[in-house]
Amino acid sequence: MNVRTLCLSILYEGEATGYDIRRLSVEGEFAYFVEASFGSIYPALAKLEVDGLVTSRTVPQAGKPARKVYSITDAGRDAFAEELLGPLGDDVFRSPFLLLARFARILPAELVEQRAKEHLERLSASTRKLTDLAGEGSCSPADQWVINYGRAVLGVAEDYLRTHMHELTKLAKADPRKDAAE
Repeated sequence: MNVRTLCLSILYEGEATGYDIRRLSVEGEFAYFVEASFGSIYPALAKLEVDGLVTSRTVPQAGKPARKVYSITDAGRDAFAEELLGPLGDDVFRSPFLLLARFARILPAELVEQRAKEHLERLSASTRKLTDLAGEGSCSPADQWVINYGRAVLGVAEDYLRTHMHELTKLAKADPRKDAAE
């Protein structure tokens, strides 16, 4: 999925500004699909507008610059549905924690254990956030399915880290100063 499709997916649900699209793709309900920067959102919106898939209107604000609010057109709805009919790409998973785990052998064991505990807390916080979303009652059945999928994936990661954290810590150096002196 690309930024263009992400923009259409958010606009499919209702009007939004470029800022709204960025917020929803980073911390909102669309954050699990594609991450998008302002540098990619605004060119995508401009191209979508040229292609007749979205329209925009300028909304003045008191004491602030005017906002540009985008809406999806019928052609945009059709294009979005068409995009979903195509083959899906691979899921993309990136994790700074896994990079640390990969190189645990060059780090102090205390630091590796601390980072693992911090990561475990982030996983738990993400699970709680999804649980709260599921409990709000405003989710469609499809939203509920996606939330439950996310909770299951996070649950497996949490369980694995809780069960195997000691193995990761064991991979780390017991005393990095001693190893450096040798």
